[in-house]
Amino acid sequence: MVDVISPEARSALMARVKGWNTKPEMVVRSLTHGLGFRFRLHRRDLPGTPDLVFPGRRKVIFVHGCFWHRHAGCKLAAEPKTRQEFWTRKFQDNVERDRTARESLEAAGWKVLVVWECQTRAPAGLAERLSEFLSE
Repeated sequence: MVDVISPEARSALMARVKGWNTKPEMVVRSLTHGLGFRFRLHRRDLPGTPDLVFPGRRKVIFVHGCFWHRHAGCKLAAEPKTRQEFWTRKFQDNVERDRTARESLEAAGWKVLVVWECQTRAPAGLAERLSEFLSE
């Protein structure tokens, strides 16, 4: 399928894709706050700039979009039909960057939880998972 907008317009559109304060992230923040846990946001001094940071507990939470971070087996992680070589490389780089950040944090003594975009659609189960992770 051919893209119906110009490359310049597509680039401008993609540049507006938000990196934080996304809807899934806001769901996780709201649930976590409602459970009574307080956190810091987007600490740039930590590998991968985690979305939520709990310094006293040495725990971090990443909220990953299923498409961008390639949630295995998820229907939201569909493969683009155009420019497959570009997208394959882009997704591989994203996954590798995520793995490196997670390993660096764990090596520094942090516990890491990854919450996927699709998991924010079931808030009750997610709240339980967040509570278990933050209470241990």
